[in-house]
Amino acid sequence: MDRNERVKIARSKAVPPYTLDDTLTFFCPQENVEGLQHPAVRAIHEYVTREYEPPLRGKKAVLLMLPCTRVKPYILSPEHQAINGYLLAQGFEPVEEADYPPEIEAALPAGSDRRLLNNRVWARGDLYLHRCVVSEPMALVPYDLLYWFKGQLSPVARYDDPGLFEHRGNAVCPWRSDYTGRQGPKGYRWGDHEKAAYVQMHNRMVELVVEALDRFGDAYVACLAYVSPKLTHRSFVTSVEEKRRAGLPVSKRTSQGVLPLVGINDLRPGLVHSLPDEEDIERILARLGERYPERSPRQIRGYFATGGGKVTPLSLPETLEVLGQHLNQFQH
Repeated sequence: MDRNERVKIARSKAVPPYTLDDTLTFFCPQENVEGLQHPAVRAIHEYVTREYEPPLRGKKAVLLMLPCTRVKPYILSPEHQAINGYLLAQGFEPVEEADYPPEIEAALPAGSDRRLLNNRVWARGDLYLHRCVVSEPMALVPYDLLYWFKGQLSPVARYDDPGLFEHRGNAVCPWRSDYTGRQGPKGYRWGDHEKAAYVQMHNRMVELVVEALDRFGDAYVACLAYVSPKLTHRSFVTSVEEKRRAGLPVSKRTSQGVLPLVGINDLRPGLVHSLPDEEDIERILARLGERYPERSPRQIRGYFATGGGKVTPLSLPETLEVLGQHLNQFQH
């Protein structure tokens, strides 16, 4: 498959009125690194790290960091719909009107609550919730930028970036002169150039998120990252020690040596709490065992890892319940 064919497939992921910006496609680590210099990507980075102001200073607010998704805008993805639907069911309510283009409503399943499209601050009692997305190459994307950015349809709803997920088997660019990947039994594996670019991109994403969180200062009583235990977004957040405990890579080895992966909690220890955490996962597995007593522990772990066939575990009722329990800790 050449690049043009990859772009054609990527175009199907955008939801009208949003369309893919073909220049905002990043299919391997090298393209991700180059994407840092794309004008639209740089504009998001500069705005969030230098200008953007959290909407909740002076309130008891939690920053909830969610993963980016294949579907754009993210809020229409099955994963975000499940998370936001759960929050609504737990009593959170939008405190402002959403600003989505009217055409977006057509993408909601029939009978769905229109509040699921609301990208503004939500609250339950005195607890406020500000949602952001951890994205490559955009870094930290406040939910209030999902639809519009400086009067135009937001670039965060017009890009495609599967290029940092080696496990999917297609995060390579064979058409490039610096391609060093190789084909294996389950797709392509990275070579030296892909690994080095991945580390560079991974660590730059972390630096950009830290820049933003440093500037936000004490706007939040907590920063929670509701991200899948084994995917790149969890790696962005976690420290080396947290990675080791979770079985995540702490570096990439190339012929030039070992390149370390740095996380937010390495640069700012304890700043972000990743959910579900290790204790949460054990409780979730126990709950799943009760739901499916006929399955072996190995089968239960496999079910959890894939979210019951929905790619990640974040949409599972048992995992969402853990999110609710953590949010409850900040409300009395």
